[in-house]
Amino acid sequence: MFRYILRRLLQMVLAFFGTTLIVYALMFAGQGDPIQALAGERPVTAAQRAYLTEKYHLDATGVGGFFYRYFDYVKSLLQGDLGQSLTGRQIGDILQAAWPITVKLALIALAVAIIFGVTAGVIAGIRRASIFDNSTLVLTLLVLGIPTIVLAPLAQYFLGVKWQLFPPTAGSEPTFYALLLPGIVLGSLSLATALRLTRTSVAENLRADYVRTARSKGLVKRRIVTVHVLRNSLIPVVTFLGVELGNLMSGAIITEGVFNIPGVGFNLFRGIRTEDGPLVVGIVSVLVVVYLVSNLVVDVLYAVLDPRIRYE
Repeated sequence: MFRYILRRLLQMVLAFFGTTLIVYALMFAGQGDPIQALAGERPVTAAQRAYLTEKYHLDATGVGGFFYRYFDYVKSLLQGDLGQSLTGRQIGDILQAAWPITVKLALIALAVAIIFGVTAGVIAGIRRASIFDNSTLVLTLLVLGIPTIVLAPLAQYFLGVKWQLFPPTAGSEPTFYALLLPGIVLGSLSLATALRLTRTSVAENLRADYVRTARSKGLVKRRIVTVHVLRNSLIPVVTFLGVELGNLMSGAIITEGVFNIPGVGFNLFRGIRTEDGPLVVGIVSVLVVVYLVSNLVVDVLYAVLDPRIRYE
């Protein structure tokens, strides 16, 4: 296990450098006048241009200059300095304010997927071909067919504006209740996928040989399901939910934009729209780390859920 974790950590380092290099290149390699981009629409004096050129090492041109600036950025990143946005704010301060909101939103979405998706999936798997099973298949297919960019405005209009069951927007300091509707919208796709995945896994394990053996030994159905079937069935579900947590952290751009939630996704979208390269690269760098760590945790949980799984 130790060797496996060490190998995965090395892979994470390579993935981190590769991803950040690509994003850094996309945001800065084709930039026309980086100094004017830093200044925005304000005029730049000769003294300011000289200062910014020295500060950001813009005097180094070509491919060598690009990699020099990239490794200088990585050096600052490893020291905990995410840099400064074009608006003048420290990116670390922006993330410090936005990150707790996005974490709350992602946890609400994940809780919705676990409580409703996994529970309904277990029931549908046990009662396969029943009315409940067929109904959940149709409903989840409908949810999966509606993209978030369509589902979010519909939920906001009907549940927030017309029926006034939830606040239509979250505001600058959203409460748990204000994040509930966006969390449900964000977790709807995860709920549908988790339900279908759990249903399929439970149904397959109920037909396995070890279940027939347990029945022949006289074990009651409840014990067979709770002790044997669920433990094996939840392995792919845990994998999906662990990876999905990383996706929810970064995939809330549309949801946060529609419901006006000042989270990480909202700031990332703003950075892309305003061509704020430092902000985009800084946020993406943090999201890459979150995604890689969540994948590592999921892989380690394999051995906890199923002792048969061992890593060489």
